[in-house]
Amino acid sequence: MLTSQEKLRYSRQIMLNKIGEAGQLKLRNSSVLIVGMGGLGNPVSMYLTAAGVGKIIIADGDIVDITNLQRQVLFNEQDIELNKADSAASKLTQNNPEVDIEVIDEMLDEELCQFYIPQVDVVIDCSDNVATRYLVNQICIEHKKPFVVGAATGFDGQQLVIDPREADSACYQCLFPNIEKAPENNCKTIGILGPILAIVAGLQAVQTLKILTGINVKHNQLNIYDGLNNQWQQFNISKQKDCPACNIKI
Repeated sequence: MLTSQEKLRYSRQIMLNKIGEAGQLKLRNSSVLIVGMGGLGNPVSMYLTAAGVGKIIIADGDIVDITNLQRQVLFNEQDIELNKADSAASKLTQNNPEVDIEVIDEMLDEELCQFYIPQVDVVIDCSDNVATRYLVNQICIEHKKPFVVGAATGFDGQQLVIDPREADSACYQCLFPNIEKAPENNCKTIGILGPILAIVAGLQAVQTLKILTGINVKHNQLNIYDGLNNQWQQFNISKQKDCPACNIKI
């Protein structure tokens, strides 16, 4: 049962027919892993903490730099040189002390992924590292964990839900084959308008909350945002029979 304080705190969310008290209880009993506490991880973690997700594990081995402050809205100048995950955790706990925030203050490797991913209900990719994304994609497939991917550079953003629980769900590597020496496109190389990250992160948070409360979420749909023209486009994608990550046989 929800406490009277929880009913009051989450009242605007509980009012939604597709969530209600039952959905709020599901959120309280849920856990997520957020990979990366940069421009996407900041707003995603803020929304999920505010929504009352019971346990949030945040992973990032990087430190706050002055160039981050233009878009990583949890941080300020006092956080410079501090670990991003540690700094974010203290802010998130102030926002909602009822949520259990766990910190991984290092970059995820295979051993850490194998330990943490089986513990959570949803994994959210907020990294800017393609190699990390391939690794997390593979471990999510292995343990059948929904994987909510987001990316943004310049004025453009992408979002995709990968759900290995569904037999026909394409994975990240189906869409973006692992090409050796592929160029690394991220905020450092291309630049980014801060609010683009907030738009993509907001959609990642929406998709995650829907998964956790049992609301249907479309997989195999790549959502593309064009910030210059203020347009969304959706593209249907399919599993690839030769994907080395899925190892699908059709």
